Amino acid sequence: MDAKFIKKSLQGNKPGNTDHHIPPIAIFLFVVILAGLIKGILFLDMQNASDLQIAIFVFPMMALALYVLFAIKVASQWDKAIVLRLGKFYKMAGPGLFWIVPIVDTIPNWIDHRVMVSPFAAQKTLTKDTVPVDVDAVLFWVVWDAEKAALEVEEYRAAVDWAAQTALRDIIGRMMLADILIGRSVIDKQLQQVIDERTTPWGVTVQSVEIRDIVIPQDLEDAMSRQAQAERERQARVILGESEKQIAESFAEASQSYINNPTALHLRAMNMLFEGLKEKGAMVIVPSSAVDTMNLGGLSGMISLAQNNSPKDLK
Repeated sequence: MDAKFIKKSLQGNKPGNTDHHIPPIAIFLFVVILAGLIKGILFLDMQNASDLQIAIFVFPMMALALYVLFAIKVASQWDKAIVLRLGKFYKMAGPGLFWIVPIVDTIPNWIDHRVMVSPFAAQKTLTKDTVPVDVDAVLFWVVWDAEKAALEVEEYRAAVDWAAQTALRDIIGRMMLADILIGRSVIDKQLQQVIDERTTPWGVTVQSVEIRDIVIPQDLEDAMSRQAQAERERQARVILGESEKQIAESFAEASQSYINNPTALHLRAMNMLFEGLKEKGAMVIVPSSAVDTMNLGGLSGMISLAQNNSPKDLK
């Protein structure tokens, strides 16, 4: 994956990929001059001109045509052309139409001033707690100084890609796995700062870095899932225990109210029995002590008799 990114960056930095060598306007002017040259030669032949006269006319016109063909350059709105004169930096040209001196001037680089997007990754990088992780990120950067990007570094695109990848590996190696999983925004800011410090001398500034994905081993992912499930179960048991404690405290407070008021306790017991017996098919088991002390036996017998003697039986 990394080699593919670097190869793409190197290809994108070659001037041959940008159609800047011979613009259409230069070809058009070259054809116009050749047409005029041919017309002039025919006119000289009709005037029976000598070979020397024809040569004096042809060679300057051919030189002018070739000069126009190779001297006119057109840079796009987002491009800057680095012009070297006899190997030394001469000027930055563009955007738009500009001229160079063929043979004397050369254009080794066309610098794109648009915001670039470079995906990069850190594969099988160990965290501080020795956990291998794969991290994918996206880098947004822009060239703010075309002269430095062309003269200070051999291939600025490849250099930015490698700087981003090494910075990502370095930051991952200094962080725990838990911090990486929950602190993506922190990693983004640290990466932006580190990469920007490395690329500023090259005339490149980093606008932002975004972590796309963090992949951990499947076994570790399963273990973390089980850990999270166990933690949720523990919290559920703690909540249940707190609920039981609150219920017990409520019963304790209620018992204090019933200690000195047996009538209230008797009425409460009868209400509980009534609520249980009114449900169809319900069976209520009552301790014998409660039956004797609260006279529940007679009450339950009367309820059973009332249920058996339905209005249909009375008819």
